[in-house]
Amino acid sequence: MDNRLRAPGASLLPEPPAPRQRRRLLRRVLVSALAGGVVAGAVLMLLPQERQERLAPPPAPGPRAQPQTLTAVTYGVPAGLPGLTTLIGRQEQRVRAQPRDARAWAVLGSAYVERGRRTGDATDYPRADRALRTSLDVRGERNTEALDGLTALALARRDFPAAKQYGEQALKAAPKRWTAYAPLIDAYTGLGDYKNARSTLDKLMGLRTDAAARPAVMARAAAVYQDRGWREDAVAQLTDAAAAARTPAEQAAWLTGVGQLAWDRGDLPEALRHFEAAVRLDPDQRAAPAGRARTLAALGRTTEALAAYRTALAKQPDPADLMELGELYESLGQEQLAEEQYTRMKAEVRRQVAAGVDEELLIGRFEADHGEPVDGVERLREEWQRQPGIEVADALGWALHRAGEDQEALTYASVATDKAKGGGVRSALYAFHRGVIEAELEQDGPARRHLQEALRINPYFSPLRVPAARAALRALGEPPEDELPEDHL
Repeated sequence: MDNRLRAPGASLLPEPPAPRQRRRLLRRVLVSALAGGVVAGAVLMLLPQERQERLAPPPAPGPRAQPQTLTAVTYGVPAGLPGLTTLIGRQEQRVRAQPRDARAWAVLGSAYVERGRRTGDATDYPRADRALRTSLDVRGERNTEALDGLTALALARRDFPAAKQYGEQALKAAPKRWTAYAPLIDAYTGLGDYKNARSTLDKLMGLRTDAAARPAVMARAAAVYQDRGWREDAVAQLTDAAAAARTPAEQAAWLTGVGQLAWDRGDLPEALRHFEAAVRLDPDQRAAPAGRARTLAALGRTTEALAAYRTALAKQPDPADLMELGELYESLGQEQLAEEQYTRMKAEVRRQVAAGVDEELLIGRFEADHGEPVDGVERLREEWQRQPGIEVADALGWALHRAGEDQEALTYASVATDKAKGGGVRSALYAFHRGVIEAELEQDGPARRHLQEALRINPYFSPLRVPAARAALRALGEPPEDELPEDHL
């Protein structure tokens, strides 16, 4: 059975880039400089030019918002974009006046990370790297604020080994600080180390945290519960986090998470309600507008969905959302418009990679479905060796299937979907991938069960793959009378 969705095309990136080599070169340059003065001076010379690259900042937030933004940045929780812009300007002035103020450099670097994460502008990440390393050079390796910032930066770049390294250093330096635990959980998850992710969450939940920290702790717990397949617990934690949030940006982030959980289980009205609430609270939210567009498309409100995607992507052209829009156009038979989105996506991926972001997972997924599957396999094999998380297992398994290596593909698809092997996430896409691979191997019973499971989990999970799942089920036909039902296996 042929399940190929498109003919192979040109590779997204002709030659695999080496962002980590560039980061190592920068690190060597920084380390070789004299501690403190030379490095601080070098970074200071870069600040004026970088600020000229930006458009005029939005109006400064009121006096109450500024301390909240500083708290959010130092706690590693979502912060409003206007407040971030003001905070960055203030910190840039401070480090010019006091270039050996390690905390000012750390706050500046962390603010750059948060602004880059919120806007999708990865050019903030090299700035963050320079500022945070300057803070380390000024104060030394027990500089927990700089280590927290470097952990957040590594997570933003999808560099989970580096996030683990910096996160563990921060935790060792100050084991009672809750901010050291939260990002470390994400690092362990990205590396497929679910045992350490869960034990770290247990330690985090046992700490005494103040009211400002509790929503972020609950949101982190929700992510771990989702990975374990505990949907109701994840929803409860995120709902409580949104209710306890102290700023609109923070509340919008947690409501977006609730919306995503509703989407994952196919509850479209609930997903739309939460995405729209998040957009009203914080128009600068990146995930909420794309989630709203995705949900409108699933509801059959295609014209509204396309307009919502275009609005969201005109402001913040996220590569994954561009690919998603391309696939929506493709499902509508509008191939030229689909290719335009894929072209835009390629340009954005190159920009992200140039700023040190690891986009191998997204590139591998694109190549598997829309480009050269063999190239996708090569990239994802390397990614699996470096950071073997569930997302990579699923993507590698699918790329191997698309390259015609179904037996090996099933090994990775099983890792992504079997609880015994770590795959506790209830994902319609992962179940679909496994079902298609099993059908190709003529394992009709398991294939039928996993394809049905995909449609039960979320009958709207993809405009391209839902029709493919239904077609695959029709091709498999009805189960034989002697085939045991799923709940007896």
